[in-house]
Amino acid sequence: MNKEEILAQLAAGSLDVQEASRLLAELEQPNRGTLYCKVSPKGAISLYGLQRMPVTLYVEQWDRLLGFADELRKFMKDHDTEFKRKEPKA
Repeated sequence: MNKEEILAQLAAGSLDVQEASRLLAELEQPNRGTLYCKVSPKGAISLYGLQRMPVTLYVEQWDRLLGFADELRKFMKDHDTEFKRKEPKA
């Protein structure tokens, strides 16, 4: 369903405002599994698409985490055989 169809159903009374708002919000979301960011209501950065709930950190926390990226990659390489991996969905 596209934006025009949702608005037409809302105008015709077959959708209530809350349901139409939810459907319109879903249309604006990138495809499932695509990473994207938004500014949270409290001014932090929320990363969507990684898991069911967004990962939300303040800018200073993202800076600290991204500065740790090389150490994290080394840890992942050193412990690669110990990790369990999820099968990608088809």
